[in-house]
Amino acid sequence: MFKLPAGEASAVFTSPFEESPSQIVRNMRSIGIDLGPLINEGLLQIRSIRPMAFGLEMHLLDILRHINKFQPEVVVFDPISNLINVGVTEDVKSMLTRLIDFMKTKEITTICTSLVDIEDERQTGQGASSLIDTWIRLRMFEIDGERNRGISVIKSRGMKHSNQIREYLLTDRGVRILDVYLGARAGLLMGSARAAQEAREGELMLASDPENERKKRMLERKLLSLKANMDLLHSELESEEAELELLVKEDKKRSQELAQNRGEMARTRNADAS
Repeated sequence: MFKLPAGEASAVFTSPFEESPSQIVRNMRSIGIDLGPLINEGLLQIRSIRPMAFGLEMHLLDILRHINKFQPEVVVFDPISNLINVGVTEDVKSMLTRLIDFMKTKEITTICTSLVDIEDERQTGQGASSLIDTWIRLRMFEIDGERNRGISVIKSRGMKHSNQIREYLLTDRGVRILDVYLGARAGLLMGSARAAQEAREGELMLASDPENERKKRMLERKLLSLKANMDLLHSELESEEAELELLVKEDKKRSQELAQNRGEMARTRNADAS
């Protein structure tokens, strides 16, 4: 669990039922997260208790006592499924209901993990899933002879969330969640199967490039030819319009000259004005 000094943002308390604090620190360091400085500064507290050490009521009282003393803002229980070894399912559900209700009353963000041997949603969460606001499932997939990790959101109250299963990787720089595969092949692709499919699609794209280049060159030549024809037609149009304008001017000039000549002849013959 983290607990930050007064005025700072967050505090976390983790209560593992399987691993010792030194094991947790070592394992987290393997993915690039060093918890040692947080523990030394008093910002993180790890309390490890074996499930069989107490009964369910004593576990609940012990957890509440330490939370009231440490005043964390975030608490992690890992895993709550181990409590099934202490009592029957109904008792475990009752204990978890009281614990989660206490956390909500105190406005403490709570993260609970649960280990399951079979993919049965009815058995997941030890019957406490209805009390949880966000339910995230981590699964293993066997694809093409290898095991790959997948993550999905089963539900998240009041928040929009994806319905896709994404592959995630544990790296020395933390957890990396990959984007959903959006290739042509339908179905879930992970690991080397996804890499191979993406490589095949890349090869197809490269193979289609020469044909595309040929079509592009043909279209470019056609466009140049059409543009040249349009320029020629435009030039011819301007020439025809200029010639037509000249003919109209000449006709107008001849008409004016004819009218002037008739007037002169009329005056020389003393003709009446028309």
